Amino acid sequence: MKPVRIGTRESILAVIQSEMVGDYLEEKGIGYELVKMKTTGDKILNKTLDKIGGKGLFVKELDHALMEGRSDISVHSLKDMPMEVPEELPIIAFSDREDPRDALVLPEGASEIDFSKPIGSSSFRRRIQIEKLYPEARVESVRGNVQTRLRKLDEGQYGALVLAAAGLKRLGLEGRIYKYFEPEEILPAAGQGVLAVQGRTGEDYSWAEGYNDLKTEREVLAERAFVRWLDGGCSSPIAAFARCGEDELVIEGLYYDDPTGKWHRESISGSPEKPEELGIELAKIMKGRYE
Repeated sequence: MKPVRIGTRESILAVIQSEMVGDYLEEKGIGYELVKMKTTGDKILNKTLDKIGGKGLFVKELDHALMEGRSDISVHSLKDMPMEVPEELPIIAFSDREDPRDALVLPEGASEIDFSKPIGSSSFRRRIQIEKLYPEARVESVRGNVQTRLRKLDEGQYGALVLAAAGLKRLGLEGRIYKYFEPEEILPAAGQGVLAVQGRTGEDYSWAEGYNDLKTEREVLAERAFVRWLDGGCSSPIAAFARCGEDELVIEGLYYDDPTGKWHRESISGSPEKPEELGIELAKIMKGRYE
């Protein structure tokens, strides 16, 4: 069998995550090689994502390579993928979930947040929740890869950063985490902590069945259905987090009403056999509160 060509962004984190899938392939006796590329989202760093087109800018080049046969699969952080995936480029497997929480990172040597400086976060979802937790805080955008953001923090441009714990852990930077935000404090993005393996229709991906984690799949299908039904993308602070047990799937959502600027959180539970229906049901309930 030919080596599997894995399409990936060039960032250190993206490469590490792609190599994690590659390690699984090698365990199955299948070789792999990385096809690295810089995406539009990686190139434009002076604007927030909602101003330049949203999450699709991180996958467009990888999608083209996959469609044109220059790669065999793509590996993404699921939270960075658009909610609408091309029918011809399906997600063929979800990894088991790394820590889904957001984390607070302080400048090296600091022991508390310096509120005279902004907290760095480019996520509207994080911003509204941070401002509720820390009314005295000013939240400003910070772009770039994790290493770039940490450098800006340590140079004194920010009093703190809020980043995904999963990325810090995969980079070996867990020691930089000052505090974890439990989902009760900051609801994570849909799919946070999960890797998505994307393929091309008509190809044999039977090896992916063993990589796919069913519990995670049910959780993220519910989360993404919730956000998708509400048409929530990178510019909208809509979030969802699901927990799947043997007999019950619990999903909590965050809904932001644009006309009023009001938002709230709510949860429901149901059968894990129908995760997408559950996510849509919660979305309808929450949106209905503002109609």
